[in-house]
Amino acid sequence: MNVLLIGNGGREHAIAHKLVTSPYLTRLYVAPGNGGTALLPKTENVDISASNLDGLATFARDHAVELAIVGPEAPLVAGVVDRFQAEGIQIFGPNQAAAQLEGSKAFSKAFMQRHDIPTGSAEAFTDFDMAMRYLRQLDDVPVVKASGLAAGKGVIVPASLEGAAAAVSAMLLDKRFGKASETVLIEERLTGPEMSVLAFCDGNSCRVMPVAQDHKRLLDGDHGPNTGGMGAFAPAPLATPELLADIERTVLLPTLKGMAAEGMPYVGVLYAGLMLTPQGPKVLEFNCRFGDPETQVLLPLLESDLLEIFLACVQGRLDTVEPRWLSQAAVTVVMASKGYPDDYATGMPITGLDAATEKGCLVYHAGTRLRDGTVHTAGGRVLAVTALGRTVAQAAHQAYEGVRLIHFNGAHFRRDIGPAKPHQAKKRTR
Repeated sequence: MNVLLIGNGGREHAIAHKLVTSPYLTRLYVAPGNGGTALLPKTENVDISASNLDGLATFARDHAVELAIVGPEAPLVAGVVDRFQAEGIQIFGPNQAAAQLEGSKAFSKAFMQRHDIPTGSAEAFTDFDMAMRYLRQLDDVPVVKASGLAAGKGVIVPASLEGAAAAVSAMLLDKRFGKASETVLIEERLTGPEMSVLAFCDGNSCRVMPVAQDHKRLLDGDHGPNTGGMGAFAPAPLATPELLADIERTVLLPTLKGMAAEGMPYVGVLYAGLMLTPQGPKVLEFNCRFGDPETQVLLPLLESDLLEIFLACVQGRLDTVEPRWLSQAAVTVVMASKGYPDDYATGMPITGLDAATEKGCLVYHAGTRLRDGTVHTAGGRVLAVTALGRTVAQAAHQAYEGVRLIHFNGAHFRRDIGPAKPHQAKKRTR
């Protein structure tokens, strides 16, 4: 079958890399794709932006696409699923109404409160003066969140109430995140280890994936600014079968039931960002798609045919499928451009990609472009270097061996991706 994959990052390269192994795939189109997807067999990059919903739908119709798959959140929130369904084309991902779980933190928080899904308390504000009055009533320092999509950077964890006030001012008055911060959440600060739980969903049932943990901060030791993610590992040692069963019972299934009850059945990947608080797991946020870079450690562990799973979700028969996973560990290390997540240069040639692959690594392209047969940097997060191993430590060692072989000017990466050592472990607040 002909498949269209929408997106251009490391997540999409990882999805494409798995899809091309399916015997059911005839042709894979990636819009717009990147330097890595351009090199895959049975694959063609298409110069259509992920935001061009009409262009994507027209291309899919003209090229007999039988299934579309959406990688990034923005087109989901913009309604790409609704657009494709209007054309009668199967598409994997939540529709516009269901994608509000990520597109609006205010909606998501209110939904969780309506359906008794464990989460921190919060209040939403569009008026600066009202937000300031609320802040002055607080004894503890909160977290400040832009309600809309902010590329994973719209969460501010201030050190003081004064810092919280400055964050609210930057969002509501200075429009730091544009339309994303027209509504701001002032939220209870939770403490504990973080965990990402992702599940395939068909509107009624779900299949939970191995649990990944990512590293959001730019610098070693969880220092520096928040980023889209500097690396990840799976499985997370904290994710016991008992804990996962509890999360499925208290978070995932109530979310599916609540969304269906409100007339917006959830189909796609449901991503619950959780904090393991002393009172139990609580939801920090929902995402309505695969995580990045979590995808780059999860899909290498998947033994089953990913295309079959996508079809089962879209056709409402996920309960007939039981995905199989390798009993191994995976680690991915993100290599970023100098200056990321702020201003950075692009157009740097990248060397050593084949050497890293020959070393046994999977090198997923994120911000790259193929030019005159050479791969160049074209974004902030450039590559995600993934390796498997019997243990997370072994996988991390192998991934860093791959990173060592790759070079581009100004390459930045963390050197501590993996579980914290017992003497290094500290609780996070968010």
